Amino acid sequence: MIFKYARGKIMNYPNGQRNNVQQQPSKQGYSNRGMTLEEDINTTNTFYLDTDKAIIHKKPTPIQIVNVHYPKRSAAVITEGYFKQASTTDYNGIYKCRYIDFEAKETKNKTRFPMSNMHEHQIKHMKSIIKHGGISFLIIRFTVYNETYYLPAESLFSFWDYQFDNGRKSIPYDTIKSEGYLIPFHYQARVNYLAVIDKLYF
Repeated sequence: MIFKYARGKIMNYPNGQRNNVQQQPSKQGYSNRGMTLEEDINTTNTFYLDTDKAIIHKKPTPIQIVNVHYPKRSAAVITEGYFKQASTTDYNGIYKCRYIDFEAKETKNKTRFPMSNMHEHQIKHMKSIIKHGGISFLIIRFTVYNETYYLPAESLFSFWDYQFDNGRKSIPYDTIKSEGYLIPFHYQARVNYLAVIDKLYF
């Protein structure tokens, strides 16, 4: 469960899987001006907050710091630590008196969204949100097409459960196009997912 928070080092997650610290979602081209999906959503959420439309924030990842290096008196560098627990989803907040909770993923795949991008504890969390009356969904960006989709959690659940019944382990791109909702790019609300929520729930 230990990771080195430094360039090129490896960090370990609670489930034992390894991920490179430097791994970042691919940068985008044209319309979103080189922003990653996370950056676009963060910009969108800031716009929502500034215009008093909604309060949605990225969830902080709980980290226990083990060692800190002080190369200068005025600077501190975290060199070692571990994640206290597995994270659930990326974002949560409130909109029109409804609880909002969602995950955001980018993929370079042209034909499908691999279910390996999701984790069981995330699915369980999202199912619990739906059970208790919240709004949960997945935002997927196909970087090759520069397209971003809103996929309702209920559609995600059916594919997740199907893979354990000898089903396919991915969601076809065409299915996401038909069951999901394309989110057009906007200058201020770059990923205006609340427009989709308005259509579905309000």
